[in-house]
Amino acid sequence: MRKEAQLTNGVKLAYVEEGTGEPIVLLHGFCGSLNYWDKLVPLLKRSHRVIAVDLRGHGHSSAPDEAYSMERFAEDIALFAAAVGLDKFHLFGHSLGGYITLAFAENYPDKLLGFGLVHSTPYPDDEAAKANRNKGADSIRENGMEPFIKALVPKLFAPQHVASMPAEVQAAKEIGLATSPIGAIQTLYAMRDRKDRNHVLRETTLPVLLVAGAEDQIIPVSKTFTVQKNNVVEALLPEAGHMGMLETPEQLAEAIGGFIEKNRKREPLS
Repeated sequence: MRKEAQLTNGVKLAYVEEGTGEPIVLLHGFCGSLNYWDKLVPLLKRSHRVIAVDLRGHGHSSAPDEAYSMERFAEDIALFAAAVGLDKFHLFGHSLGGYITLAFAENYPDKLLGFGLVHSTPYPDDEAAKANRNKGADSIRENGMEPFIKALVPKLFAPQHVASMPAEVQAAKEIGLATSPIGAIQTLYAMRDRKDRNHVLRETTLPVLLVAGAEDQIIPVSKTFTVQKNNVVEALLPEAGHMGMLETPEQLAEAIGGFIEKNRKREPLS
């Protein structure tokens, strides 16, 4: 059942919570919602307290018409954790959620047991990507969400899954179409302006999971697997595109569950 947390900064975040055990917080990607995790939550809740959140500007959360940033998104999650009584937790972010996860790990590392990027990257946008963010914002402002989402969603899936997973593709479209136009536009600008956070991966002593899809058309594997260290685990989903939680949920759940179990008794690197 969907719940709502009122944050001290005025934002309301919708979320779902299932299971018991060490807490896992899941952050969805751009023009997504907590429903992106519908297949994954039942698999992870068997041994963990799993919380999936609608980010500001998405799903049933507030969509304030103000400048967004990865730091502001991360602050939302820190305030959310306080509101729902989370002390330390595992944080996993998909795409946009991964950018936020890195900002959170940089600014609130003491709140984390570990963190992971799911089809995401620590790199910032290059100039071409920045131009595309601006074009996307202009398109939404002029034409609404529908043309933007119809063009975006097929690229999120592995090419073979666009035809073989019509229900999942349709679900992603419906979630995208329900996104606040204001929220989408402000998030595009926030993604455009985000900084390089490879240093977070290089410097953190926390356990890190990097998940990539071999068929990802949005973020190539090389842009996810950017740092090799003893505390960094790489997981490649051979059949997934950019949506492993919908395309190969069992494999993603195994990667996340195995990562947490491996690091449960591990002390942070000094």
